[in-house]
Amino acid sequence: MKRQVLVFAAFASVLALWSCGGKDNPEPTGPTAPTSITLSTESIEAEQAGGEYSLTVTAPSRPSVSEDLDWVTVKDGVYNSNTFAITYKVAVDPNPATQERSGSLTIKAGSLTKSVSVSQKGIVIPPVDKSKISKTPVNAKATDAAKKLYTFLYDSYGVKTLSGVQSCAAHTNDYVDAVAALTGKHPALAGYDFLYLQFSPTPAGWSWKQDYTDISNQEEHWNKGGVICYMWHWNAPKDEQTFRNNDTGDGNYAFYSSKTTFDIREALKEGTWQHEFVLQDIDEVAVTLKLLQDKGIPVLFRPLHEAAGNYGDGGAWFWWGKYGPTYCKQLWNLVQDRLQQHHGLNNILWVWTIDCKSGKESEAAQWYPGDDRVDIVGFDVYADDTDARSMQYAFMQKIVDGKKLTTISECGNVPSPQKNFTAGLPWSWFMVWSTGDANNNPVPTTYPLNTSSYWQELMNSEWVYTRESMPSLK
Repeated sequence: MKRQVLVFAAFASVLALWSCGGKDNPEPTGPTAPTSITLSTESIEAEQAGGEYSLTVTAPSRPSVSEDLDWVTVKDGVYNSNTFAITYKVAVDPNPATQERSGSLTIKAGSLTKSVSVSQKGIVIPPVDKSKISKTPVNAKATDAAKKLYTFLYDSYGVKTLSGVQSCAAHTNDYVDAVAALTGKHPALAGYDFLYLQFSPTPAGWSWKQDYTDISNQEEHWNKGGVICYMWHWNAPKDEQTFRNNDTGDGNYAFYSSKTTFDIREALKEGTWQHEFVLQDIDEVAVTLKLLQDKGIPVLFRPLHEAAGNYGDGGAWFWWGKYGPTYCKQLWNLVQDRLQQHHGLNNILWVWTIDCKSGKESEAAQWYPGDDRVDIVGFDVYADDTDARSMQYAFMQKIVDGKKLTTISECGNVPSPQKNFTAGLPWSWFMVWSTGDANNNPVPTTYPLNTSSYWQELMNSEWVYTRESMPSLK
């Protein structure tokens, strides 16, 4: 009996040893850590519009990701200590440029490192159909300078737009210089106005001076790489006595149809005082344009602007549009022929501008002087946004059947060049209308969306020519 107890005890001891994990049943071990970094992808190719992309990293310890790309943001994930994997979300901003951009992310775990390349497509600009647009100005006698300017505008069409501003003081570079003070760069296009023609030269004793025979501002802008543009708020006398006496007193001259009785129909009749007046004023404008021509300076000239008004019940805004398109086109021809044929001025590129209103294309087309009379067409737009101007572009193309370069000849808030070019809507330039303070000092930020930062964006945009980035046109 004693022997049986001893045998049983020995068996129990062996059983206990076996159940506690003996030689034939070792302790279970955890997952084996990797000895290198592996990636789900070694390159991320992002679309131009940007987006979010996944990157899974397997590493022996929790990795870190470093990058110096301001257009990429890496969102952290949770490191799984059993699988040794972590998934990152890589957010890529939209690419606002046409050029592809690239960089890399660096993944580090202990002494191990690995890189992931990140590239992103640029904006693709829809091609612009220029097949119907003439490669030369309408004036067969155009000066070499005018031809060179036109060729530059033709070649740049759909590629870049010229930045432009209108002078507050009509004949100075005040607004050009104000934008330069704000951004460090000058607008490529300087706009001037024959608004004060009846005050030139200014009478003695006046507190301000106007002299259209002084082209020093225009020479300065041209010699530094800029382009010259003139328009004409054409002030007309209220009656013959005002004209004969050159009485420039308050209210005697005006360009708004509601503020003058000057009659374009009479102005087109030879022998009338009105006809004498318009010829006299055209001849005075010719003096300035001749001075510029003698200096080899071409001019973008846009007379009789917005002749049709806005097609509302109020009728035409200006006296040159008051009696309809037939008379206005006759006056256009008179101005053009007088300057070119009588004065021999061939440094002019002719710009016709109008206001756009959806559904009024046929009505607007009646005011168009004709393909043989116009080099460039433009629309004036004042809107509370910077959106692409699709309606206006389509409006103008319908009028000219795609045969002319198109421009934004006046604007308040500047329509975004990027938005327009991306939408396939080119223009030769934008021209910000003059705004100033109580002392008529220019204020580039008057229009609410033309903030300092937006001006900086515009003047540093790959879509925009500044005076500093212009090629030589001499």
